[in-house]
Amino acid sequence: MIRHHVLHIVSALAAMLMAQTCWAFTLVIDAGHGGRDKGALGVHSYEKNINLAVALEFGELVKRNLDGVDVVFTRDKDVYLTLQERCDIANKRNGDLFVSIHTNSIAKKAKNRKTIHGSATYTLGLHRSEENLEVAKRENSVISLEDDYSTTYQGFDPASTESYIMFELSQNIHMEQSVNFATMVQREFVRTAGRTDNGVRQAGFLVLARTSMPAVLVELDFICNPTEENFLTSQSGKKKMANALYNAFEKYLDGLNAGGKVAKKSRVGKPDKDTNAKRSSEAEGAETVQELKPANSVAGATVYKVQFLTSSRKLSDGSAEFKGLKGVECYRDKGLWKYTYGEARSEKDALKILKEKVRPLFKQAFIVAFKNGERIM
Repeated sequence: MIRHHVLHIVSALAAMLMAQTCWAFTLVIDAGHGGRDKGALGVHSYEKNINLAVALEFGELVKRNLDGVDVVFTRDKDVYLTLQERCDIANKRNGDLFVSIHTNSIAKKAKNRKTIHGSATYTLGLHRSEENLEVAKRENSVISLEDDYSTTYQGFDPASTESYIMFELSQNIHMEQSVNFATMVQREFVRTAGRTDNGVRQAGFLVLARTSMPAVLVELDFICNPTEENFLTSQSGKKKMANALYNAFEKYLDGLNAGGKVAKKSRVGKPDKDTNAKRSSEAEGAETVQELKPANSVAGATVYKVQFLTSSRKLSDGSAEFKGLKGVECYRDKGLWKYTYGEARSEKDALKILKEKVRPLFKQAFIVAFKNGERIM
């Protein structure tokens, strides 16, 4: 009887341990700056403290309300970390989403320093304005606090415009997911936190370039504006910003559907009300768009295609979502259907397809590569 009771306890503990370690989704939350790196300065506060407070509150909301999500903080106290250390933490934990939290500011000589306001969310990409480039330069400048940063970041100079050419040459394979989440964040900053929408933007942030997962950098608001500083340092303000991030993350997970492994704690064990609808929707389109298979390619050869769309359900051939593109193919990755157009034997030829055929319809389209039916880029 005693032996049976002991075995029961051991089994229960093993089950608890497995439940704690078998995560369906890993969220990495990065509180920008920290320690000797204070970040932007307000009248009575430091950026590093605002970032940390919102990051911790965001993480706690996820822990309390969602099952199946492993929350990883790059820092949970006032310590200094290099940009590379932050990226290493995210990559070693195999993160599924990286959210870097920052607070914005502009130069002291700017006439609108005390009136500028609004939230923005950045993904890795081209600097489409001088303003975006200046934000990237400011955030990347923290590497100058590191010893021998030129070696660590392979000659990258955060103050040199020429250094940012690398971001124009790189393709972010997680672009569509990053932009999707960024869009949700901006919507919630307005709805939940009452912020002015400064939009989803692209810029060359090192902390996004070196993480191998969908990633965004949020600028909560402007610490140089006394009104916004007071909001961001208040308990109410920090909670609202954290709630906005949580609401966006919850919607992002709903879109991924995460194989049913991530659920709200209030609904544990209960299927989402539209799960059956999503399954039947996928089934309806199961024979319409050709899926990428090894047989489609010459064995051992690298094939380049243009990826232009991601969806949580399989779309039918001729769908309006394709904007008239014909011969669309798709593949399944992490619970999402990803759609490609065209085929080329060289990256140069694929770039021509991207620029002439796809980019005019889908601005966020990019090149992917397959070998023996497996994506390699």
